[in-house]
Amino acid sequence: MNKGELIEAVANATSSTKADAGRAIDATVDAITKALKKSDTVTLIGFGTFKVSKRAARTGRNPQTGAELKIPARNAPSFKAGAALKAAVN
Repeated sequence: MNKGELIEAVANATSSTKADAGRAIDATVDAITKALKKSDTVTLIGFGTFKVSKRAARTGRNPQTGAELKIPARNAPSFKAGAALKAAVN
C-alpha cells in the first residue's frame, strides 16, 4: 500500500474527501516527525511505538578494498509494533 492508497482507504473509512484524508495523514506524519526530532517517544496504543535510538560511533570496512573507515554516531528512528498489531498480522 502506498500513500495514495492509504489516503483513499482513510477517506472511504471516514466518509470524507481524499483531500481531507490527505491533510490528516500529512498532519499525523508531521507531528510524529516533529516529536522524534525532539527525541520524544510517540506511542499509539495497540499499534506501536516510534522512538529515537542512539547508535554509537564504530569502525566499519569498505567491502571493495577492505580498508577500515570510521562510521560516526547518529540518531536513528525506530518502530516497535504493539501487541494488537502483532496479533492482527499473525
